[in-house]
Amino acid sequence: MKAAVLTAFKKPLSLEKVPDPELTSDGVIVKLKATGVCRSDWHGWMGEWTGFIAPLPHILGHEMSGYVEEVGKDVHNFKKGDRVIVPFTQGDGTCPHCLAGHSNVCDHQIMPGFTYNGGFAEYVRIPKADYNLVALPEGVDFTDASAMGCRYMTAFHGVTTRGKVRGGEWVVVYGAGGVGLSAIQIATAYGANVIAVDIDDKKLKFAKKLGAVATINSKKEKAPEAVMELTKGGADVSVDALGIQETMLNAIRSLNKKGRHVQIGMTSFKNEGMLNIPLNEIVDREIQFSGSFGMPISEYPRMLQMVEKQRLHPGKLVTAKISLGNVDTVFNDMSKYAGIGVSVVTDFSLDKKKKYTTNLVASQAS
Repeated sequence: MKAAVLTAFKKPLSLEKVPDPELTSDGVIVKLKATGVCRSDWHGWMGEWTGFIAPLPHILGHEMSGYVEEVGKDVHNFKKGDRVIVPFTQGDGTCPHCLAGHSNVCDHQIMPGFTYNGGFAEYVRIPKADYNLVALPEGVDFTDASAMGCRYMTAFHGVTTRGKVRGGEWVVVYGAGGVGLSAIQIATAYGANVIAVDIDDKKLKFAKKLGAVATINSKKEKAPEAVMELTKGGADVSVDALGIQETMLNAIRSLNKKGRHVQIGMTSFKNEGMLNIPLNEIVDREIQFSGSFGMPISEYPRMLQMVEKQRLHPGKLVTAKISLGNVDTVFNDMSKYAGIGVSVVTDFSLDKKKKYTTNLVASQAS
């Protein structure tokens, strides 16, 4: 099969033909129709999560949708030809957390594109498919499904389950990348008044298109003070979609008393997983601080139902459809924090000369 293979960190992916994945008794082979390119892939490409990623050479890519191509003999819930979406956080289905419906924190967690070969290829093997695969409704497009694969479903879990956002509340989202834009759209769909904070005016314009009622460029004004003024006392919920010291601190300081902070963004390599938190402020103001990681498989039906009913529109985040040969272009843009929205591989050729085929980023944000 054709694949874009990570052979060395921070180097161009190797575009080559590799053996097809081998079917296991409890797994399925999925013929991919779309794979999103996520900042988590970029972290893997940069070599920042070396203790978490399989040895090189390795195939990244974890935001996937497609058709079931082959079915293992012990799989009962899927057949050839079924439309499916592949959850990013997967479990063994037997640990106490999985049995309680929390597959995203499984004791033996696996992740396509990280712990095993992922979706920057024509085919992918999904282990324990009866537990780790989700049927995709006919009314949901493959590209939209891949836009949900990591960033969107992560934001959905963070906003609706961890943040418990309700209609009429004020929500401030720090970072208008894939996760942040997803959080903005989802919180808006739940009836919240959303404020977007970023340092890029084009991204903030895109955030307005997705439902933000106000935007703040934190290069031009002090974001916490601006949020306090807009909300007359502070937001009910804050979301840090980046995971850097400044955004986490500002997000917490944008909250009203008894506010709820959701930490989705994770640190980069240089921070080694550690940031300083304003502990006394959190205690004195009774701020709730919640980490949020991925989304359990048990929450997929609720999200997909909202997409089917046109209450959520993940496809609006897609700003480019590309070939496998163009994944490097997206990684390079991410290194410069350039580009807006979500890029999705829909052409599984290795042609590097093919350019972005739809919805140029500039036109989306203009």
